[in-house]
Amino acid sequence: MTLPTPETKMQFLFALRSKGVTDRRVLNAMEEIDRGLFVRGIFAERAYEDMPLPIACGQTISQPSVVGIMTQALQVSPRDKVLEVGTGSGYQAAILSKLARRVYTVDRHPRLVREARSVFEALSLSNITAITADGSHGVPEQAPFDRILVTAAAEDPPGPLLAQLRIGGIMVVPVGQSDTVQTLIRVRRDEDGFDYNEIRPVRFVPLLEGLGQDV
Repeated sequence: MTLPTPETKMQFLFALRSKGVTDRRVLNAMEEIDRGLFVRGIFAERAYEDMPLPIACGQTISQPSVVGIMTQALQVSPRDKVLEVGTGSGYQAAILSKLARRVYTVDRHPRLVREARSVFEALSLSNITAITADGSHGVPEQAPFDRILVTAAAEDPPGPLLAQLRIGGIMVVPVGQSDTVQTLIRVRRDEDGFDYNEIRPVRFVPLLEGLGQDV
């Protein structure tokens, strides 16, 4: 793998800003975490373009601007404990690890979890715990979470995940009944319940129950 040139990095960050990613901490984290480490095979040379790319197990690594917008919407603070549902390549969890105290990331595909762990170890990201499990159920033994990020689309924000969100916490989740019409939603939990805000249209793979095959 070839490292990005300074010009490539500058273009990468400019693309993020032009799409609405303006939070300085988020931009710094995305500058620090090299997306190229999370893209393998023939698509590696396109790692610094603002586009989603295929990864193993029929999944995708989200386009950087969407990662930035979701991370920005989550409003992570350095003391937060974060749950990510849908590890995928591990790119999003790595960025969250630069912003939060502790990140738990869950995926139903054992291969994706193994490969993500190897990159986390190579980057010495010791505050990430990657788990193979049905992410729709969250990680109840570590709840409650200050922040929850879901990187797969559900018809509605999953009840088990809402239950694991701390009062005062934020969850960001794509919601939609098809793979063509989805909306990114920010959910805030307060003493009286949940407050929902739409952020923007998105397109994500569906949130599936159960474990995937180890391929």
